[in-house]
Amino acid sequence: MEIVMINETNDTSADVYQSDFKQIAARACSILHKDKPYTMSVIFVTPEKIHEINAMYRHIDRPTDVISFAMQDDMSNVLIEEEEEELGDIFINVQAIRDQAREYGHSQHREACFLFCHGLLHLFGYDHMTPEDEKVMFALQDEILDEVASREV
Repeated sequence: MEIVMINETNDTSADVYQSDFKQIAARACSILHKDKPYTMSVIFVTPEKIHEINAMYRHIDRPTDVISFAMQDDMSNVLIEEEEEELGDIFINVQAIRDQAREYGHSQHREACFLFCHGLLHLFGYDHMTPEDEKVMFALQDEILDEVASREV
């Protein structure tokens, strides 16, 4: 899977996750039986930027930790001639990585990997709007992440 990483912040700590995200993506594809050559973007943003995105696209006037925009939700954007299937974009709030790692008692590495995995599962069509869907999605997150990013601080 090709993952294009874009850091729109001054926080260089976000620049170290590419190999982890590739491992998570490979593991997710294996577990989910996804065998196409995929491409996607991960954009690290500030709390202010993700607040703006959340308000504009989800009509929720507050920052959040991660937002995914699945390309497959709008098939008019997909070019049939492409060799790789574009999954979409994941926006990750760099401040949420630090804050939530502290809140949940694990490392920033684990939190960044969790947010990426969560966003990736959304790109593959998973959601957590019902208790049943949440149970499935969260179990997949744990299965994918536990071998890549330890829960320990």
